[in-house]
Amino acid sequence: MLAGAAALALLHAQCGFAVPLAVYGNLPSLEDVALSPSGTRIAFVHTDGDARMIGVVSFSERKVIGTVRVGRDKLRGIGWADDDNLLLSLTTTALPVGFIGFRAEWSTLEDYNVKSRRLIVLPQPLHDPNYLMMNIVAGSAMVRDIDGHTVLFIPGVHLAQASEPVLIRYDLETGGERIFREGSPTTQSWLVDSAGHIVASEDYDERAQRWSIWVGRGGEDLREAASGKAGIEFPSLLGFGPSPNTLLVQSIEDGNSAWRLMSMTDGSLGPPMAEHRVLNAPIEDRTTHRMIGGVHVADRPQYVFFDPDMEARWESIIDSFAGESVEYVSSSADLSRIVILVEGPRYGYRYVLVDMNNHSAASLGEVYQGVTAPLEVRRMTYAAADGMRIPAYLTLPAGRPAKALPLVVLPHGGPAARDTAQFDWWSQALADQGYAVLRPNYRGSSLTWQFLSAGFGQWGRKMQTDLSDGVQYLAAEGLIDPKRVCIVGASYGGYAALAGVTLQHGVYRCAVSVAGISDLAEMLKHYDPGLGSSRTIRYWDRFWAVSGPADPALDAISPIKHVAAVDVPVLLIHGRDDTVVPYGQSEEMLDALRAENKNVQLVTLSHEDHWLTHGDTRLQMLESTVDFLRKYNPPN
Repeated sequence: MLAGAAALALLHAQCGFAVPLAVYGNLPSLEDVALSPSGTRIAFVHTDGDARMIGVVSFSERKVIGTVRVGRDKLRGIGWADDDNLLLSLTTTALPVGFIGFRAEWSTLEDYNVKSRRLIVLPQPLHDPNYLMMNIVAGSAMVRDIDGHTVLFIPGVHLAQASEPVLIRYDLETGGERIFREGSPTTQSWLVDSAGHIVASEDYDERAQRWSIWVGRGGEDLREAASGKAGIEFPSLLGFGPSPNTLLVQSIEDGNSAWRLMSMTDGSLGPPMAEHRVLNAPIEDRTTHRMIGGVHVADRPQYVFFDPDMEARWESIIDSFAGESVEYVSSSADLSRIVILVEGPRYGYRYVLVDMNNHSAASLGEVYQGVTAPLEVRRMTYAAADGMRIPAYLTLPAGRPAKALPLVVLPHGGPAARDTAQFDWWSQALADQGYAVLRPNYRGSSLTWQFLSAGFGQWGRKMQTDLSDGVQYLAAEGLIDPKRVCIVGASYGGYAALAGVTLQHGVYRCAVSVAGISDLAEMLKHYDPGLGSSRTIRYWDRFWAVSGPADPALDAISPIKHVAAVDVPVLLIHGRDDTVVPYGQSEEMLDALRAENKNVQLVTLSHEDHWLTHGDTRLQMLESTVDFLRKYNPPN
């Protein structure tokens, strides 16, 4: 065990890694730690400045057995297909090789073979004139062990009269590749069993607003088992259920999310599973691919395993790190070795490898080199103006009494996402500068379906006042100085920052909008493919309480239409390569504010996307934000 940790340290030394100059701003030093199925090898991602590298360590050989220089490529995650093949998930904003298309964030897949140290892009080009394959993937690859071969089933896209989904079968042992199943424009996904048979698929017709689930067994032709009408949310296949010959299906029923098991024999649906009352996502066995437990997300993730022995093992790990937050990261197939992410006052924020057989644990390294102990995060709940209870997290600076502090309100993006008490580099960085940082889970956050749906029609309305109600609460408690409050956010949070100084008045003394939406009508035009029946447009219409980009009601909640009301400094920050919220949203807001002689500046992040993927531009964003806050809302 300790030899494995030593090998990991050896790899750090071999590559000459240095401690980043800006601990919070640069990308994590260590992330995406993954155990191979046998538990004898471990892979991880290390970042030095803005150069990323994947390392592979063998515990049995006590040495580094592979490295992959990722550089500035947008690596999104890694995972083992088997003990010799590591899959790399990446994205790019460049157009697919050899094709002309609209500019978007495309997903790609690569395989690194540890034995040959060869890296290949999947899927490979097909030498078939009937199929013009794009070098992108359209979903997660399914890994199956078939006759001793590791076989990938990769959702892809080929160009016929239009782009259509296909399922590609790729044998990692032989390199054999073929089209396994052709889909139609309505195909959403397929599910393949351990024998390599397609046993389920899902369709959704955008125009007809009709969904359907198809099932079969052992290579049988699929038959429609369930169908219905849905304008936005439709039942989704989550994978295999915990019992043989069942599928796990999630749907919205009577305003709540529900899990049901669907029989692969006759397509019948069972009653709602009691487990969903406490679980938000399933945990899949990497050998049988069945559900073996689940995750409940509250302040921090909590894990439940159905097998009593595994549940006892997990509880023993929790007990060993009493007082710390413990997050499950990866494990061997037999769950004898488990990688966890530990956060707390004793261990800081680091990866730890637990060996259940030896009853031992070894540190693998800090996520952020230099973060020895995360700053205090308090959970609190306050009442909105209409009485709705808003859960929130307050990060506090060290060495200062929690009294009359300057405040940064930091609403999350989404908006259908949520904040937790887990380590958050942005709020930690701002708190380390001397600010209290409030992260509210405003209505519209994905705590529950009912809480999320409470945000429908509330953009710029109650979703906005949920934030300022938090400011009033903290001021009444004496924790913050209400005269020293700024609002900072990205994506939806960037919109909320702009709305906070255009649709509201007297709450904030400055605002920082990172990739924020300023003109909602223009955003709908960006998303509208011209069909008039897009599910995406229906989604935004519901949140904004409008009926398309021509609805005049959009003006009431678009910050760009209210720039005359701005009386505080505004900082706009935006990446040139943003394909989610176009760069023009900030550029046009800049022009509109300047036309009104407002105090505004725009920081452009070159070659940066919506997610602040690169370390240098992420650091640029953070430094620009802190400089702006210090100037207009000094912490001292």
